[in-house]
Amino acid sequence: MPDYGHDLLFSANIVPYAQDPGTVVALAQLAERAGLDLVTFQDHPYQPALLDTWTLLGYVAAATETIRLAGNVHPLPLRPPAMLAQAAASLDLLSGGRFELGLGTGGYWDAIAAMGAPRLTPGDAVAALEEGIQIIRAAWDTDAPGGIHFHGVHHRVEGTPRGPRPAHDIGIWLGAYKPRMLRLTGRLADGWLPSLPHLRTTAKIAEGNAVIDEAAAEAGRAPGDIRRLLNLGEELPPAQLAELALEHGISVFTLMAGDPPQIQRFAAETAPAVRELVAAARRTARTATMEGSPGGRAPRAAQPSASPQTPPEAEPSLGFTPTPDDGVRLSDVRVWDESTRPTAPRPDSARRYTPREQANGRHLIDVHDHLRAELAQLRDLIGQVAAGTLDADAARSHINTMTMRQNNWTLGAYCESYCRLLTMHHSAEDAAVFPHLRRVEPALAPVLDRLKEEHQAIHKILERIDRALVAFVGDPAGRLGELRAVVDLLTDSLLSHLSYEERELVEPLARHGI
Repeated sequence: MPDYGHDLLFSANIVPYAQDPGTVVALAQLAERAGLDLVTFQDHPYQPALLDTWTLLGYVAAATETIRLAGNVHPLPLRPPAMLAQAAASLDLLSGGRFELGLGTGGYWDAIAAMGAPRLTPGDAVAALEEGIQIIRAAWDTDAPGGIHFHGVHHRVEGTPRGPRPAHDIGIWLGAYKPRMLRLTGRLADGWLPSLPHLRTTAKIAEGNAVIDEAAAEAGRAPGDIRRLLNLGEELPPAQLAELALEHGISVFTLMAGDPPQIQRFAAETAPAVRELVAAARRTARTATMEGSPGGRAPRAAQPSASPQTPPEAEPSLGFTPTPDDGVRLSDVRVWDESTRPTAPRPDSARRYTPREQANGRHLIDVHDHLRAELAQLRDLIGQVAAGTLDADAARSHINTMTMRQNNWTLGAYCESYCRLLTMHHSAEDAAVFPHLRRVEPALAPVLDRLKEEHQAIHKILERIDRALVAFVGDPAGRLGELRAVVDLLTDSLLSHLSYEERELVEPLARHGI
């Protein structure tokens, strides 16, 4: 999965034991002195062995100056959203903009019900959380007119005044694991905050990221709008944390810490090492991009496509231009005849589009840009192996110790994750977007049929990549050429396909929505 480009933050999660409150506060102060960015506390109000987290957060905010603060995470059934919004904004103001809001559905329903909150089904708990987020954001939106009126199934607000306004844009981070919560995260949240022991494998991070990214794109958001955070169950080496950042987009690492030397080591040794590794990898990726050669490989002289695409003219009222096909081909193989592609009816040149319609059209390009960036990163990894920057023997030793469908961080895992992401994107189009357009504009049927055929052809290339990866595991040096050749073919086919799809569909999507 991708590096979303966020700055890296390192955090301590401190258990708020009630029998030793002074130590809890002292550990938070130590985390600040050591140079950590964030301190978090679990929030279980039904557990008398723990301090009340909201009271503790206020106390720690007064006892510190720079470190950020968050609950990890607050159960919404016991924190009514209108009150939670005011409490969060107040704490943010009092701390000078250092508070972030972690939320969850609850989970421990016997304990929650024992405190007087209604017992909810899992589906109702997610729906209640979605309503709560809307109320919280409305309370912070002090520029909107009037009070808050919200008539939900689980929460109602009858004209309560807005405010106070937080000192900064508080991030809403969700503890999410199942698909419905992950989709909610993609639609409405600012961060995803799972725990690695609960996920068990990094493959689950990739799967969660894919669901969040797809939901974000469907909501007109960029996947990078959502920070990816991770609670660590144990200390991990810097190289592994760096790979989690680069290949799974994790940018906030939170260590469960109750030992002062452990906090100091995490801040003084682990955090700088991870930042250095990630910064170096990002510089390499930027250099490869600026040189115009994804993967660091100089492409052959451009070979014209079978039917060179005329560069599209910007539609003034749409406000953007579909991405053109530059005609460059890296492979001699062609999986389809581009000259036989049907075209959609041309739009009314006099039509003007609303901002919402413009966003509908732009959405497809944003999703495709994400896929293009991921493809460039995949080619960069292969280029590093070919150039010797990433030693082939080292790559083989990593890959040989992994399960191809479950590994942490190597070229094979990245390829597999990218294939899954692309497959999910095409599946969403085939199952929802294309049928919608076919219903509302039957004249698009030939184009949609062709796009679906190209999806199937691209999936066959993905299967070839999978086979090439298996061969690469056994013989990295000898079979690298085979892998590069099939990735070249994917590059040619996918970039051509994405450009064709944008050329034919961004305008209909602007009119009809997604």
